[in-house]
Amino acid sequence: MTIQTAIQLPDEVYERLRNLAASSGLSTDDIISEAILDYLEDLDDVTVAEEVLRKIESGESRTYSLEEVERRLGLGN
Repeated sequence: MTIQTAIQLPDEVYERLRNLAASSGLSTDDIISEAILDYLEDLDDVTVAEEVLRKIESGESRTYSLEEVERRLGLGN
């Protein structure tokens, strides 16, 4: 299922979008959809990173040095 929505873009942004669509063979809809999906994935990554940082700062979790990881996995020389 798809939902149609409307957005307002400054003239220069819309022209860049149209030019990219023309040169790439993609539709403006495809480019906008992909850009939104990429942005949402980035926001999800930031949310996860912020939660991990909160846990580290509160002492609920900790980090490990490369040496600790190698030693634990038996990879040290």
